[in-house]
Amino acid sequence: MSLSLPALQWLQDGYAGFAWPWAWLAFPLPWLVRWAWPPRRAQADALRVPYGRAVQAIAAQGGRGLAGRGSALAWLVWFLLCAAVARPQQFGDAVTPPASGRDLMLAVDLSGSMTEPDMELGGAVVDRLTAAKAVLADFLDRREGDRVGLLVFGQRAYAMTPLTRDLQTVREQLRDAVAGLAGRETAIGDAIALAVRRLRTQQEGQRVLILLTDGVNSAGVLTPQKAAELAKEERVRIHTIAFGSDGGVSLFGIPLPMPASSPEDIDEATLRDVAAQTGGRFYRARDTNELAGIYAELDRLEPVEQPGKAVRPRVERYAWPLAAAWAVALLAFLLPRRHA
Repeated sequence: MSLSLPALQWLQDGYAGFAWPWAWLAFPLPWLVRWAWPPRRAQADALRVPYGRAVQAIAAQGGRGLAGRGSALAWLVWFLLCAAVARPQQFGDAVTPPASGRDLMLAVDLSGSMTEPDMELGGAVVDRLTAAKAVLADFLDRREGDRVGLLVFGQRAYAMTPLTRDLQTVREQLRDAVAGLAGRETAIGDAIALAVRRLRTQQEGQRVLILLTDGVNSAGVLTPQKAAELAKEERVRIHTIAFGSDGGVSLFGIPLPMPASSPEDIDEATLRDVAAQTGGRFYRARDTNELAGIYAELDRLEPVEQPGKAVRPRVERYAWPLAAAWAVALLAFLLPRRHA
C-alpha cells in the first residue's frame, strides 16, 4: 500500500518532533475543569406532570447517541488544536551551505584610456570599459558565497562598495561607473593600497585582489612596487590583468584597424612583478574572449565555496492539524442539523 495520506507521508519523509511539546499539558484541561466544577442540579422540579418521567426517558433515549458522538468530536477537535499549538515539524530536504568563501576586491581602471573603442562584444565594437563590465558581470554571477567589494581608480582610488554578499549592489555600482570618473590618469599603487586597507582586517588566507588596468602608473602617492610590499605583509594575494587590444578587431569576419596598445601603454613588467610578489598571477587580455577566459581561470584558482556539513532544515506542519480541527468542528456543527 502506498503511503499517500499526508500524515503517513509526513512520518515517512522524516518526522522531527514538536517545537513546543509542553503545549500537550493543556490537553487534560477540559476534563480537569469538568471534574473541579461539576454541573449543578436543580433542587426540585419546577413543574410536575403525570407523564413527566416518560418524557424524560424518551428524551434521554433519543439524545444519547448525539450527545456521545458530539462529546467524542469535541475531544478530537481539542486534541488537534493541542497538536497544532505544539508545532509539529518535519525535516526538509538536506542542504549543504558553504562553510566559507573569499573576501575579494575588484579594482577596475577608469582612466581616460578605457574609452578606447577597440573591443568586439556581441557583434559590435565597444570601448574597453564596456567590454570589461560585461565580463565582470558574468564573473560576479558565479561568486555566490563570496564577499565582494568594488573599487575604481584613475588619478585617485575610490571604494565604491565595501565587502558584501549583496552582489546585486556591486553589479549596479559597476554598471554605473564611467571612464574619467576618478580622473584621466592611472594610480595603480594607490588602488592596491586602498584594497589592502579594506582587506587587512578580514580572515587571513582568503584576501584576494583582482586588478584590471590598461595603462601605466602615472599618478598617486605610492608606486605599485611599494603597494605590493604592503600587500605581501598583509597576506593579500593580487591577480593582475593587463587589458587592451594589439591593434585590430574583427567584426563579422572583417578586420578593422584600431590603434594598438604599445608596451609603453601597458606596464606589463610592473604588473607581473606585483602579482609575483604577492603570490598571484599576471594575465594579458587582448580581447573579450581572453578576458572571459581569465576570469574563468580565476574561478578555479579562487573557489567560491567549500562544502559544509549537510543539514536538514525543520519545516513547520502545524497547518495540518489546525485544518483538521476546523473540518471536525464543522462536521460536529452540521450533524445535529441533519438529525433535527
